[in-house]
Amino acid sequence: MTSSETLPLTAAETAATHPARAVVDLDAIAANVGLLRAAAPGAATMVVVKADAYGHGLLPVARAALAGGAAWLGVAQLTEALELRAGLDRTPSAGRPPILSWIFPPGAPLGRALEAGIDLSASAPWAVHEIAAAARTTGRTARVHLKVDTGMGRGGARPEAFAELVAAAMAARAEGTVDVVGVWSHLACADEPANPATARQVEVFSAALAQAERAGLRPQLRHLAASAGTLFHPATHFDLVRPGIAVYGLSPAPEVATSAALGLRPAMTLEARLTVVKAAPAGTPLSYGHTAVTTADTHLGVVPLGYGDGIPRAASGAGPLAVAGRRYHVAGRVCMDQVVVDLGPESGDVAVGDTAVLFGDGGDGGPTADDWARAVGTINYEIVTRLGCRVPRVHVGAAGTWEDA
Repeated sequence: MTSSETLPLTAAETAATHPARAVVDLDAIAANVGLLRAAAPGAATMVVVKADAYGHGLLPVARAALAGGAAWLGVAQLTEALELRAGLDRTPSAGRPPILSWIFPPGAPLGRALEAGIDLSASAPWAVHEIAAAARTTGRTARVHLKVDTGMGRGGARPEAFAELVAAAMAARAEGTVDVVGVWSHLACADEPANPATARQVEVFSAALAQAERAGLRPQLRHLAASAGTLFHPATHFDLVRPGIAVYGLSPAPEVATSAALGLRPAMTLEARLTVVKAAPAGTPLSYGHTAVTTADTHLGVVPLGYGDGIPRAASGAGPLAVAGRRYHVAGRVCMDQVVVDLGPESGDVAVGDTAVLFGDGGDGGPTADDWARAVGTINYEIVTRLGCRVPRVHVGAAGTWEDA
């Protein structure tokens, strides 16, 4: 190597160089999966690891979920499914669990999915036709889950169009290109246990299942419940449940039951080392637009995380954090790479390099993802999932740490 050559940083060097990190407890992931399996004892468990496992790290979380007893893995995008399969194939001890992927556009390389043994969802006849064409090209029978729109108004065939979807699937099955292994849907209001919409969706789903059976389909898997359905609605469990946010230790409805009340362990802690600590007199304006001004002689700290890392700009003046066991909030506007915190006049013991915790499990009284969600008027899903890729993920715990082959 010449002096002009620069090698990329290793993962360890990145973690040491970057002043912030997201610590993900894989043992918490595995424990949460165990709790969710116990909540739906008559159903298999598909752990949803879409969006880089809700920001927690796709492959380590998938391995931890399998260690916790997950039978299936689910992702939204085909690219995620292919990445996941390739990563798991490098881990022979993980086995080859089934993976379901449910979003793809016309013209997608579905042959790649079939060659990787990935189950695909179809919401309309065009999707069945394209899956069948890929099956003819590859010589592999496609495993398909037909989706019915039971009241979400999003993916899936409307009930009045479901017969057409079933007919397309039956034709593909007759020629040997498609095996319909599942019928599924998604709940819109399961996080509101008293909302009658869930019972109505169960009725529509049951009617669609009966319609498919009359047409000659006998799907192995009927699945409807995500996290809230798994935890709050036993009637939605059917053959398979698909928990997502609860796997990461966050309640799908914190206003109904907190993570602690449900027995879930939040898996992610977001923390950063202070890069600046300095004294400032009363009347010092802070950050862009001078929307905050110190009210007394104080000390200021700079936390090297900003909206470029996924910290909501709406958290300006509101986002909670803890330093040295004391609670604070973001002072002034959130910048692209950093935020300011007014540490107060009694904080002379805080120094550069000390750790600021933006959110964690809250066990020590520190802020949580739910606290951030309340501060900015959103949901905990968004807080963890939007965390940017330049923040290193540091995975700890025994679960999911198998060596690649």
